[in-house]
Amino acid sequence: MKILLIFFTFYLISDAVRCFSVTGYSGGSVLVDSGKIWFSDSAKYMVKHDPWRNIINYKKHSEWTSEGRFILFRNKYGKLMILIRELNTQDAGKYRIRVLNKWYIDLTLNVKKDSCCVVSKKVVVKSGEIATFSCEYSQNHINDAKVIFKERQNSIDAYNEEARFSISDDRHNNFFSVRITAVTPDDGGVYLCGVWIDKQSYSISTTVHLQTMTKVGVSRVSGYSGGGLMIKCEHPQYKTKTKYICKESAGCSERKNPGVQDEWMENGDVSLYDDTRAGVLMVFFRELKAADAGTYRCGVKVSDYTKSFTQLQLSVKHGEEPQILYLVYVNYFF
Repeated sequence: MKILLIFFTFYLISDAVRCFSVTGYSGGSVLVDSGKIWFSDSAKYMVKHDPWRNIINYKKHSEWTSEGRFILFRNKYGKLMILIRELNTQDAGKYRIRVLNKWYIDLTLNVKKDSCCVVSKKVVVKSGEIATFSCEYSQNHINDAKVIFKERQNSIDAYNEEARFSISDDRHNNFFSVRITAVTPDDGGVYLCGVWIDKQSYSISTTVHLQTMTKVGVSRVSGYSGGGLMIKCEHPQYKTKTKYICKESAGCSERKNPGVQDEWMENGDVSLYDDTRAGVLMVFFRELKAADAGTYRCGVKVSDYTKSFTQLQLSVKHGEEPQILYLVYVNYFF
């Protein structure tokens, strides 16, 4: 009986403690599958040894808990995942991750230097078009499977839109290309490109910020040189969202927005008013010039990675027309 009791105790201990090593690259990230259950009602704990440092100190959350670059979250299979972003050589060492009163694991992190992984990209694409971007990786992983993850609210999941998504691996140049067809607003977000190192871990080399732009209509307006012009851009679906106007010929790099809501603000040669009660952006050109003519986007920031806009074509006429104010409505179609 004593022998059986000793064996059973050893079995429980060996099952509760798991030790393994993972490798990442300076500037990149590592994503690790603990292989253990998340346990929503139990607090999570993460420390680094030598020197001892508390990172996540018994935080409780149903799906996600984080501290700076260190994240613990629940994947769709109910397992605890570990993400460490923007690695540096000082991150190397031993870690312990614990779910209070349930289990703990010991993780050894190795951090190597490689030019592959200090990469963050911004990609902007219009809805309905094709998004393409490339992801570099270390030559140490030429033969490893390539993977794409997408960050979602309180989760990070493998991106697998099979009908619209494809990967092409260029092993001679150590990068793979990602192609997403018929882009929708839901495709906007943060993508993590990497390689599947082993059963437990992924090395993330490239972070891609994909922004989607949706054109919902086209309007044509005109005014007279020297006169005033008021444009009313309506966004009834997004009353409290940040609204803006920008000129396409400048690449929309300079977005004019009030900066505050429900009061008039001057921004260069225009005045703007973001009316959150009506869901309207008022744009007042105080004195039209020939240089004001062109194509504009009268838009709204739906989320950090999704924008919708009406294309506005402004023409400036010359003549003896009285210097009066014109009011033009730009409707948001949906």
